[in-house]
Amino acid sequence: MPMTGKNFRIVDKKWLSEINFTLRVEAPDLARKALPGQFIILRIDEQGERIPLTLVDWDADKGTIELIIQVVGRTTRQLSQLDTGDTILDLVGPLGLPIEIKKYPGKVICIGGGVGIAPIFPKVKALKQAGNTIISILGARSQDLLMLIEETRQYSDELIITTDDGSLGEKALVTEPLTRILSQSDLVSLVIAIGPPIMMKFVSKATKPFNTPTEVSLNPIMVDGTGMCGGCRVKVNGENKFACVDGPVFDGHAIDWDELIQRLAAYKDKEKQALDHFCHLKNV
Repeated sequence: MPMTGKNFRIVDKKWLSEINFTLRVEAPDLARKALPGQFIILRIDEQGERIPLTLVDWDADKGTIELIIQVVGRTTRQLSQLDTGDTILDLVGPLGLPIEIKKYPGKVICIGGGVGIAPIFPKVKALKQAGNTIISILGARSQDLLMLIEETRQYSDELIITTDDGSLGEKALVTEPLTRILSQSDLVSLVIAIGPPIMMKFVSKATKPFNTPTEVSLNPIMVDGTGMCGGCRVKVNGENKFACVDGPVFDGHAIDWDELIQRLAAYKDKEKQALDHFCHLKNV
């Protein structure tokens, strides 16, 4: 049963790059129930919007959860201005279906792109602890946008870094080492990818010729997180599914990627207007 409450205290904040930061928040009930692949929805204050954020880590003993956030809009900008000791009004979760954690016969490839590195980490950790052979591929536009490298390395049998500009690791997209591994490896049981929709689309296209099962984690437009609003609908095998209750993990080969990407762009102008308005108010 999802947990909600008021005034969740931030116990730690750390900037990871110019646009990415981590918050550790006191939420003991949520920390006790969280599983890899699940997410929360938060609201900063009474006037705030509700936004979904993936659970990166949690500590049931300390009663805390960890979130990694990228500053892209009004609410994430507002969150970035909070600090240790400040509070968040509402947290609801854990929401969504967790991923299946089991021992696979072959290798598992886990791919995180950009801010998607944050939600791929708990999956890497849980699957490795279940005894799997893990190959992790982390990619970003540049070195300063990479994160959790050493944490991911700790739970990976092999770690590959890619950057668009070649500032760290291979100068390549994540699909290049992925295709190389699939071509050379004797057995890959599963590929898991989290990142920008266009990245997950092309990862799914890359694995399809090899018939490699591919799971992606979606973060579409979401309001209530209980399947009531329908905002997070996504077409899977021609049927409408709701990412908040049927996902967020889906078969990457079954998603209508073009429709999903088009829907995600529907409110870009309004999101920019809200951010510009917020920044104007802060500067008045």
